[in-house]
Amino acid sequence: MADFPPVAGLRSFEAVARLGSVTLAAKELHVTHSAISQQIKALEDLLGVRLFTRQVRGVQINEEGRLYAMQIREALACIADATRQVQVKPRRAELTLAAVPSFASHWLMPRLPRFRQRYPHIHLRLQASLSVNDMQQATTDIAIRMGKGDWAGVNSQLLFADSLVVVAAPNFNGGDLPQTPQQIAASELLFTLESWDNWCQAAGLSQPIVPDGLVINDSNLILQAVRLGQGIALERRSLVQDALDRGELVQLTSFSVEYPWPYWLVTRRESDKRQEEAAFITWLTEEAMQWQAMQN
Repeated sequence: MADFPPVAGLRSFEAVARLGSVTLAAKELHVTHSAISQQIKALEDLLGVRLFTRQVRGVQINEEGRLYAMQIREALACIADATRQVQVKPRRAELTLAAVPSFASHWLMPRLPRFRQRYPHIHLRLQASLSVNDMQQATTDIAIRMGKGDWAGVNSQLLFADSLVVVAAPNFNGGDLPQTPQQIAASELLFTLESWDNWCQAAGLSQPIVPDGLVINDSNLILQAVRLGQGIALERRSLVQDALDRGELVQLTSFSVEYPWPYWLVTRRESDKRQEEAAFITWLTEEAMQWQAMQN
């Protein structure tokens, strides 16, 4: 990490910035005055920025140094806090899960209380993420992804396939909701990255629907716009079913079309899984099976 300065230099810089004196910083860190000066010079050379103004009777931190010191002080405090936690606390049964943000928000989150009730001793960390790289870097134990399931360096287990449905708010267009595919196609549509081609074919429409209105690349924002009555959207059933059940949204057609990217449960390629991982995988698989049974 060529852009990561030595921690000793950062500590010296933070101490001088806070105490306003190289001598006091050297005394606090139990090093020589010369060592502090050399470390700060090396840090400035690495950054290509002067952090202090040299004066006859010492140094005076400049504006660049003041702003940098605020960030470094916070970072060093986080490192110190993490170190204290490792030293004084026994390791809990922890599990780090990364999931697609929209799926985590609308499908996983409502179900998590059941997992926590069954396994109250497992400390779960949920991270919103779209990448599988964190699996390979060992920062995540389990991930839920969308795609073909062919990611390199990991194990992928099919969770379930999804479908696309057309939804609107009950008060869209003053409550006068479109009844036919033709009426839907002629309405105010909200466009995502999903194509309407398969839906148009299933609906028997001769002309494709081409995005010409508001295009949003995030499902959470799309669903919020739908709730506000700003348009009709083609969205994954896994994201809208709870809202449909609560009456917050309305499905405008009785049919759905297959979503091309199923959900996968992704783990690292290791021979043995920890008990926490095995417990979560078993629970999540059960939840997925129940979900699929309800959709059939």
